[in-house]
Amino acid sequence: MKRGSTTHKLTARLIPVLACALLLLSPACRDQSPAPSAAGGAARNTSVKMEVYPVKGEVRELKADGKTVVVKHEAVEGYMPAMTMPFEVKNTNELRGLAPGDLVAFRMLVTKEEGWIDQVKVLKSTHQNPPSAPIRESTRVVRKVDPLNVGDTIPNYPFTNQIGKPFRLDDFRGNALAITFIFTRCPFPNFCPRMANHFQEAQTILKSRAEIKNWRLLSLSFDPEFDTPETLKDYGARFGYDPEYWSLATGALIEIDAITEQFGLVFPRDGASFSHNLRTAVIDSHGKVQKVLMGNEWRPQELVDEMLKAAGTKQ
Repeated sequence: MKRGSTTHKLTARLIPVLACALLLLSPACRDQSPAPSAAGGAARNTSVKMEVYPVKGEVRELKADGKTVVVKHEAVEGYMPAMTMPFEVKNTNELRGLAPGDLVAFRMLVTKEEGWIDQVKVLKSTHQNPPSAPIRESTRVVRKVDPLNVGDTIPNYPFTNQIGKPFRLDDFRGNALAITFIFTRCPFPNFCPRMANHFQEAQTILKSRAEIKNWRLLSLSFDPEFDTPETLKDYGARFGYDPEYWSLATGALIEIDAITEQFGLVFPRDGASFSHNLRTAVIDSHGKVQKVLMGNEWRPQELVDEMLKAAGTKQ
């Protein structure tokens, strides 16, 4: 009788344990990542903090690297307006068979630090038709300028900073100066936000070096119609800018056209948006170009090293 009672108690204890095990094995009870939404908006994967957006657009260009396609895309609901911009793929087979003029649909995947596309599908092949020409101003006054090379003195361009104060580039003489080009409506993490994040990291490193004080950072917007001083100030605050060392500015389009052209940055306007490349220039304390960092693959420490040399400080 005593043994039977013990057996009964063990069985009673095992039943809840077995039930929990069966629940854990059930597919419905396992933790699953949400599937991307096909209807619109973002499907959020909280485990990797990734957002997924469906996008449609027109192929404008296929880059020689085999992994980059420039697309004039429709507005992405909940993320960014219609724009023309380059996208990268993780698998180059995604771009096989594409040609300028093709109408495509794809997923845009975005994390805090990078973005890419996949599941590229051709909706309509228009290989025989060239892509439509970008919309540009009918008239636009520009300066005739020459490219700036290492060792050249940067012109004394006038701009206005995030508190509405006019200044000229010569005001930075005596300091190492890093200039990068942005527009605040650019949300894609590989582009303008990456430049701002890199500046934030460089600022942190440089401020930790007590032996150097003669350095400054300048984020220059090429979207003066939208990027007012107030907008630039708010943008800087998002990235933790220290106004003692980091300025955000814009100015007359004729000045912006000139300096960007000299550094090889292009920003053709397509409606209300821009397609642009990336340039970051380091100017030494005498106002001469020391280094031009291309694209977005450079790291903040690389910028810091150039700034230390430009300021005349031993590393």
